[in-house]
Formats: sequence, C-alpha cells, structure tokens
Amino acid sequence: MPKTSEVPARKGLPGRKAQAARNDGLILEAARAVFLADANAPIAAVAERAGVGISALYRRYPSKEVLLRTLCHEGLRRYNAEADAALEDSDGWRGLVGFLERVVDADVHSLTVHLAGTFTPDEAMLPDVVHADEVNEELIRRAHASGRLRAEVNPLDLGLILEACAAITMPDQARTAQLRRRTLALLIAGLAADGELPGPPPQPGEFAWRWQPRVDAARSR
Repeated sequence: MPKTSEVPARKGLPGRKAQAARNDGLILEAARAVFLADANAPIAAVAERAGVGISALYRRYPSKEVLLRTLCHEGLRRYNAEADAALEDSDGWRGLVGFLERVVDADVHSLTVHLAGTFTPDEAMLPDVVHADEVNEELIRRAHASGRLRAEVNPLDLGLILEACAAITMPDQARTAQLRRRTLALLIAGLAADGELPGPPPQPGEFAWRWQPRVDAARSR
C-alpha cells in the first residue's frame, strides 16, 4: 500500500482539491482491501490503512454504508466500461472472451461476492445497473450470432462465471490471478462446448435477494 506522500496529486487541481482527490483515491483503495478481507471491519480500519485522519474520511464518506455503496458503484462502472469496450469488437465471441478476461483480471466481482447485502443500493446506481443488464444482453446476443456460444447460455450466466473466478483466493496474489485465469479458460471452453447443460438457466431477479441488507452487516463501528 503506498504511503500518502507517495501518491501523486491530480495534475491541474489547486492544492487543497488535489489533496482531497489524492485522499479519496487512498480511501477507496484502502476500503477495497479492508472490506474484501472483512466486510464487517470498522470504518476506522480504512482510515488507518489509507493513512488519513478519520475526520478526513468522514468528510468524504459520512457513513460506512456510503463508503461501501461508492466502492461497489465504482466496480459497476468499471464493469460497464469493459463491456462497452468489448462491444467495439467486430467478433462477438472474441469480444465476450476478452471482456471476461479483463473483468476477472480487474477483480470486479470480489466486491459482489463479499459486499452484497452490506449496504442499501440507491437510485444513483440505477442507470449503471440498467446499462449493465443491457450490455450483458448484447454481449450474449452477439456471441450467439457468432455461432460459437451455447444456445442455452443467457446473460445471467456471466455473473455466475465471474463470481466463480472471484471466489478463488490464495495467499499469493500472482498465484490467485493465475488460478483465476486457468479456471476462466475452463469455463470459457464449457461455454463453447457441445452437449446439454443440467438444469434451467438463471432467471431474471433470481439473485436480487443478495442485495437486501443483512442484519448488522453495514453498521459503522
């Protein structure tokens, strides 16, 4: 984790705003590390890891719930950006595969695995949630049109694939990344394989229950 003095301020911003932007980056980076390790960790642990005062953290994020929501919203935006980039590829199958690889490398779905239910999503996230649904559908449609994706695969299968990869963790980060990519390669091979899959595909709304707040999970301590 870089020290505060080692994180450059954003160019073009005056002193105080540059410092605030730098602190914000440190806080979000620290929050990701802290809450992926323990979703019930106190917000003070984030300030300590970021190397900022608790008052500076609370000025930007008045509660743990706001911080968790911001963290997941940033992950959702990264997901959408990668999906949008994949849709620029003229080859639907190649676009889908590249998208899955980049999202696994970015470790976006660890946030879903660890933080679902620890905060209440707000309306500000809704446009990005809707966009994610739309790009998922288009990625699957284009991959089907390429003739290389199983006919029974639907957009919700993407989330399960990405969560399966995110669930792989090792003490060594490099080994974690290696095993996640290996597992993804096996799952991608399954997407393209012949044969019938067991059971019906995921259904719309089937996983919405996870985002209902868990009792005591989002307390500020």
